[in-house]
Amino acid sequence: MVNPTMPTDPVEPPYAGHGALGLIAAEVWDHLWPWSRTGFARQRTLQAAGLALAAGATVMWVLAALGRLDAGAVIGWWFGWSVFEVIVRLGSKPYVKEGPWWGRRYRKATLMDMVCYVGFKNLLIGATLFIALKSTGALVL
Repeated sequence: MVNPTMPTDPVEPPYAGHGALGLIAAEVWDHLWPWSRTGFARQRTLQAAGLALAAGATVMWVLAALGRLDAGAVIGWWFGWSVFEVIVRLGSKPYVKEGPWWGRRYRKATLMDMVCYVGFKNLLIGATLFIALKSTGALVL
């Protein structure tokens, strides 16, 4: 049964026609890089601000690795980045996977779809980085 509140508009990402290896590389790129060429063309100011924020988030992780930021500052930066990423992705890559993670069906994302996708993805990335920094002794909780 189709849920009437869920969008069912199928979407095909630009890399959908590539082979298996190209598909895996494109998936990794898609998860780590929220911008697209068409997104840049439509939202130049927002995209430029996003690149500046991404650079700031990168500096934040480097400072955390050097032991210059505490955990609260890292969490605050990461949360801010996640909120901004939702906005950027809705303008640049407004699609999410439908079905299992290994599938190739995509659909147009709603705001809640994108909040859940970005939130979970960034939770996993952030937890991995936190564990790495904590295990090296660079981050003190």
